Formats: sequence, structure tokens, C-alpha cells
Amino acid sequence: MRIHVLQLIVGDKLLSDSYNHVGLHLLSAGTIVDVSDIRMLNRHNIEYVDIAPRLTEEPVQVPAARQAQLNSFHDAIEGIKEIFRSAEQGSSLSNEFIESAFNPLVESFEEEKDVVSLLLSLNSQDDYTFQHSVQVGMLSFYIAKWMNKSCQEALYIGKTGYLHDIGKCRISRDILDKPGKLTNDEYSEIQKHTIYGYDIIRKTLQDDTLATVALQHHERMDGNGYPLRKKSTEIHSYSRIVSVADVYSAMISNRVYQEKRDLLFVLKELHRMSFGQLDPKITQVFIRHMIPNFIGKKVSLSDGRAGTIVMTNPSDFFRPLININHEFVDLSQLSGVEITSIAV
Repeated sequence: MRIHVLQLIVGDKLLSDSYNHVGLHLLSAGTIVDVSDIRMLNRHNIEYVDIAPRLTEEPVQVPAARQAQLNSFHDAIEGIKEIFRSAEQGSSLSNEFIESAFNPLVESFEEEKDVVSLLLSLNSQDDYTFQHSVQVGMLSFYIAKWMNKSCQEALYIGKTGYLHDIGKCRISRDILDKPGKLTNDEYSEIQKHTIYGYDIIRKTLQDDTLATVALQHHERMDGNGYPLRKKSTEIHSYSRIVSVADVYSAMISNRVYQEKRDLLFVLKELHRMSFGQLDPKITQVFIRHMIPNFIGKKVSLSDGRAGTIVMTNPSDFFRPLININHEFVDLSQLSGVEITSIAV
């Protein structure tokens, strides 16, 4: 029978080989899966597997709350696909349709406290652009809530994140999916997605703020972003929120030209970017709320060892205390050893 990876239990037997999106062989047919196998499948974004029928008469179900989250996540992806198709064809966008696709997503995840587990468990084999749009919408909503915005304002900010890349519907797939380095002309073209998005939203939704975020989400605080090289407070506050969500989502995702990085490494990179590129206050809010979520997560280290994060390090958030075979290892005291992957 074919089931979602989240429905797997220890002892299930695989009926077919499992491969990731680049064709790497993960598990062979006949494997009796254990906890580490299930985590690996999840880490490689495998969604469904074929297993032998279970002896128990009672099918194992995904908890109702998690299933609702999965459903709303995939509905939001299908929604953004339709929005892109409409924009590409020159049709007017519908606020009602956008909100019917995005709002249930927020309602499903609004009470979720562990955003790290959420990001680790909710993955899709869909086109990067679509999954990225959903992630940026979700993360923008969370950041706004963490900044004590009202529910209504946070929902609207999430919507700006959901639509931020709509201009990519006018960029050639050959450029968007190119695995190698872009030429100068190709890079100049892909930068135009911000202008295209601004134009699409202004003409079809008549919403200047949504359009502005689509235009500005690649601007940087030091003035070295694009398309207008705006800086600091010249950049709309919502654009600065979406920029943080955009960078984080991009770096934790597999793209045609870049392997995803682990979530903790990316937080460290955001911290670096907060000194000039990203809004420092917004970035610090994001990091401060994400870091506690890593306690209890399983990690693999660059030296081949594996363990569990038990405490964040107050002097270095990004090099925590790890329990390895009942021994505590302080990464802040081990230069040269890095976390290479994190799992629930």
C-alpha cells in the first residue's frame, strides 16, 4: 500500500526502492524501516512510499492536526500555482482566491510553536518557486506575530510574502531552472521579476503595499540590493520582514544550483547578513524565536558523530551543547566540527 512518509512506523517493510529527487538511492525494497530510516526519508523530502500490508487491522493514521496542516500546505501550493498561471496568462488576480488559498494555511499553523519541526516535516516535491512562496508567506506571518503585530496585520504581511515572487511567472523556465551559473544577461533578466511582480499586482489587485513588497524584497539595508538600490528606512517595513523570510527559505531549500543548508547554519548566515544587508531588529527577532526550537533535535556532525541538542550556548547560539552517547559535547569548544544536518 502507498502511504505518506509521516504515516510510516518502525517495522514497516518497503516494497520498492526509494530514491531522492536527484536519483540517489536511499533504501532498498525489502528494508524493514527503523527510526533513522524514517528520518532520512523525511530529510530527503520523500513524500510517499510503498509498503507491505500491515498485520494489524487498524490503519495507522496521521494525527488529525498534522493531517490538516499537510492538507493546507499542499492546498496553498496548488493555490500559488494557479495564481502564477493566471498572472502568466494576463488574467486578473482575485483577492478572494488568494485568501482562500493562503488564509487556511495560517489558520492551520497559527498555534504551531515549533517552527523548526514544521519546516523539517513539511516538504514537497513541487517546483521550488511554489514551495518557496508558501514558506515565505508562512515565515512572514510568524515574524510579524513575533514582532507583536495584530493578527489581521500579520495575516496581511503573510500574504505579501505569499505573493512576493509572482513576477517570476514572466521569467523563462530555462533561466529559472538553469543548473549552472547565470550569464550577466540572464541575471539581469531574473532581477526583473521584482518589477514584473510590482506591475502585475498594481494592475490586477490595485494594492500598492502588496506591489511594493514584490518590488522591494531584494533591496538591502546598505543599498546594494535591487532593483532600485534603496537603503534602510527607504525600504518598506513589510519588505524588510519578507526579505528575512525569503533569504531563510531560499537557503534551507534544494534548488537547481544549490543544495539546501541545515537550518542552524542558515540562522548563522542571517545573523551575519544583519550587519548591513538585512534589517537587524527583524533578523534578531527571527533568530531569538527560532533558536529554542532546536533543543531536542537530532543532529549529524561533520566528524561523523550524531547526537541531540540539549542546550543552546548563550555565548554562541549557533554552536550548542550536544548529547552524544550520554556525553555532553560543547561545539563552542570544538573548532572545525560543524553540524551538517538536523532532523526532528
